[in-house]
Amino acid sequence: MNLSLSDQVRMVAEAKFVKPARDAGRREVSIPVRELMDILESQGFPRNHTPQICNALQTGKFLGAHSLKITRIDGPKSKTSTTVVIHYCMTGAAAGRDDPSGTARPIGPAAEDPEARAQRLTDSLRGLLKKEIAAHGGAEGFVRWVRSDDEDAA
Repeated sequence: MNLSLSDQVRMVAEAKFVKPARDAGRREVSIPVRELMDILESQGFPRNHTPQICNALQTGKFLGAHSLKITRIDGPKSKTSTTVVIHYCMTGAAAGRDDPSGTARPIGPAAEDPEARAQRLTDSLRGLLKKEIAAHGGAEGFVRWVRSDDEDAA
């Protein structure tokens, strides 16, 4: 089977970083791009594909497949450098695994800290007014409508 370069990145990241962290019962995992790049290059991955490696680790395909959520990205603003370190937390079923002490960890809103809850709630609001704004011809038209006394103003 021929895998795309991005699929190779995701497969190695899962095998070398995500799975060991999950097996150890950790709720968080960090992937240093330089370290992953060195592993990939030792397996014949082409050099100078840093942006592709960084992007493959930030896609919904990778996050969803492994029940991960990016908590922060250390490195330059471009988020595509060999100095980037991507930090994830395990979500859903991965977060609810038993820890070595034998007690189950809470899942869902009870396990959320205030910052994670705020992020989840604001993410659900994104795009909520998108259709309404488009119906008024864009943001300026929408603002004119909101400020007007007449409900039919466009």
